[in-house]
Amino acid sequence: MAQEFVNCKIQSGKVVVFIKPTCPYCRKTQEILNQLPFKQGLLEFVDITATNNTSAIQDYLQQLTGARTVPRVFIGKDCIGGCSDLISMQQTGELMSRLKQIGALQL
Repeated sequence: MAQEFVNCKIQSGKVVVFIKPTCPYCRKTQEILNQLPFKQGLLEFVDITATNNTSAIQDYLQQLTGARTVPRVFIGKDCIGGCSDLISMQQTGELMSRLKQIGALQL
């Protein structure tokens, strides 16, 4: 169930972030990504606390990515990590180039 839930959210050409609304790192990640000119429907924040499998989802994210902490940021099918990873990619310019590669931005 958790595996299906996560796998159907992660798609190439889309940015998906698994979050908990109370988490400050999740909110920071949302702030950063919400400032970028994403095409309609290509940025999705998935609140895992809105499901009744929060723990199972985090267990599966750990299997998939090596960490069960949120946020878990996926650019296409690749997990880039969490908030600090996103910030360092933003600072080096890698974030914009990866988002352009998958065609997620309105340019």
